[in-house]
Amino acid sequence: MSVNSPNPTRAVFRFALPPSLGSERARERAEQLGAFLQNALGKPVEVSVASSYEVLAKELLSGKADAAWAPPFVCARTEAMGVRVLVRGVRLGMSSYRAALVCRSGKGLTLERLKGVTAAWVDRDAVAGYLLPVAYLKAQGVEPPRAFTAQHFTGSYRGALEAVLDGTADVAGVFCPPASTGLTYTAGVEKVLGKGAGDKFDLIAYTEEAPNDGVPVSMNVAPPVAKVLESTFLELESSPEGQALLKDVFSADRFEPAPRMGYRALYRVALASL
Repeated sequence: MSVNSPNPTRAVFRFALPPSLGSERARERAEQLGAFLQNALGKPVEVSVASSYEVLAKELLSGKADAAWAPPFVCARTEAMGVRVLVRGVRLGMSSYRAALVCRSGKGLTLERLKGVTAAWVDRDAVAGYLLPVAYLKAQGVEPPRAFTAQHFTGSYRGALEAVLDGTADVAGVFCPPASTGLTYTAGVEKVLGKGAGDKFDLIAYTEEAPNDGVPVSMNVAPPVAKVLESTFLELESSPEGQALLKDVFSADRFEPAPRMGYRALYRVALASL
């Protein structure tokens, strides 16, 4: 992937969202966020929804997108190419999360009983929806290409979980809070499918933790604009409108400054998933 030279003169600021929570919800997010950022930056803002995680990374690196709300592995990929991640989300006081490998309730699947099943994943760059579960399975001696009859990529957590419910897949990965919060995989399931949906799934296993999603900014963006954007995200919790965005758009309690090169550990996870 190539990186364009800086071009800070573009009149419209372009912000990209991932497709991971479904296209309808993403479109609603785009409208909310666009209006807020336009007011904060004092310039026109276009918010779009990328068709995949790979496209999201390419748009950031090429300068087609000025900034994005990006999953951890997209942050890692772009950060390694010189893109700076301004802030990352904080949930329940934590700046990390884990994945849960789940099946339909009553299915009776365990790590020892995965041979011959079908998996529904989100995207090849989805940390909780693919990378963490696959790395975990390999560490446990389960090779997905050999163990699974098929592996499908649905493009969203909703798609993966619904595939398990309707029987077109047997297992899926979903994000969930770290163990220290005392919360379980049902918190992630219900964030995607709604209250009570957690009872429709059983846990197979939890994975290691990974850094939360972040906001990388393209090298095309002038430093003063990046500074305003960073301050805008860090101050979201201080207003009712910002709190609504945190809840509805980012599923976070607040943002914190992202440490430089804070996503490097994810490359080990990516290599383990190959």
